Amino acid sequence: MKKTVEDVELKGRKVLLRADLNVPMSDGEITNDNRIVQALPTIKYVLEQGGRIILFSHLGKVKSEEDKKDKTLQPVAERLAELLDKDVPFVPHTRGDALEQAVDKLEDGELLMFENTRFEDIDGKKESGNDAELGKYWASLGDIFVNDAFGTAHRSHASNVGIGSNIETVSGYLMKKEIDFIGGAIDSPDRPFVAILGGAKVSDKIGVIKNVLDKADKVIIGGGMAYTFLKAQGKEIGNSLLEADKVELAKSLLDEAGDKIVLPSDVVVAEEFDADAKHKTVSVDEIPSDMEGLDIGEDTVTNFKEVLQGARTVVWNGPMGVFEMENFAKGTIGVCRAIAELTDAKTIIGGGDSAAAAMDLGYADDFSHISTGGGASLEYLEGKELPGLSVIDDK
Repeated sequence: MKKTVEDVELKGRKVLLRADLNVPMSDGEITNDNRIVQALPTIKYVLEQGGRIILFSHLGKVKSEEDKKDKTLQPVAERLAELLDKDVPFVPHTRGDALEQAVDKLEDGELLMFENTRFEDIDGKKESGNDAELGKYWASLGDIFVNDAFGTAHRSHASNVGIGSNIETVSGYLMKKEIDFIGGAIDSPDRPFVAILGGAKVSDKIGVIKNVLDKADKVIIGGGMAYTFLKAQGKEIGNSLLEADKVELAKSLLDEAGDKIVLPSDVVVAEEFDADAKHKTVSVDEIPSDMEGLDIGEDTVTNFKEVLQGARTVVWNGPMGVFEMENFAKGTIGVCRAIAELTDAKTIIGGGDSAAAAMDLGYADDFSHISTGGGASLEYLEGKELPGLSVIDDK
């Protein structure tokens, strides 16, 4: 068990709080503030307890001085001030006298935000390379470190591992939620446990497939990667997405798993990869040689729905088709709806495209948990040790 923000005294202490405030921006305007909203519970708790918050995050990739113009965290500080209805002073530096003086002036229950941690990557990759001196310096600004940035937990950076190696470290509420839900689903799921894996490539999900095959009662496979499995069964897949070098792997996984792996029974095929392409639904045994599969069919959605009935834990990662195109979104919508309608199950979306789909389709509130970290949740589902979690102190 990891220590959380509730396990430590915060009053009067300088609290370094690493959040994931990597929000989408366009022309200096925030286009979606969900990540700021997700960070609020931890921020509010620390302020209510009388902590003095030094808040920081990365924003995008910063490779040159030019990148600094549209990668500043100042708009984030302004939006946070609106959401908190509280002044959030912004320090446009990542180190130095101005930052240190601003930290020293903080009173109990006050906060400040400092500049994008990746500004430190311009002169050598000090942040993303976990520069020891930088981690030590940032740690010196505070008395305790609250890591609430699950989205970067799979990276060993100065702003998570570097600081945590030098100072008492606990998790924030968002980090705790990810540990409880995704970690809980993998380590001690309520059964039956069904994993639904989609997306384009088998190669992206090999680790996840292998890990969940050991843990889940059923593993549903859809999306582009299903065609490599169908090919492994000896089926004609036409021009559908195929990773030829993964067919033998898919075959061995099918042999090993028996009826634990559930594949599509019908698919929507099109003449070309185009939103308006002529398309039709066919059995997986009748895919035309000159067409490609872009979604799962209605029978498959019904089959997947039946597999989900009675499930107590469901983890979903990856869409069932090219859901960005309306004609090939029905499978993803159908699966999303089927999971959302489960009444007695812990339902988890492992970030990325599936999270975007659930939010776009208006089902976000019907899931137990939607992960905030695409890459981090994928590695967590693989059973990998995440450096950003390892550095948090145990209870």
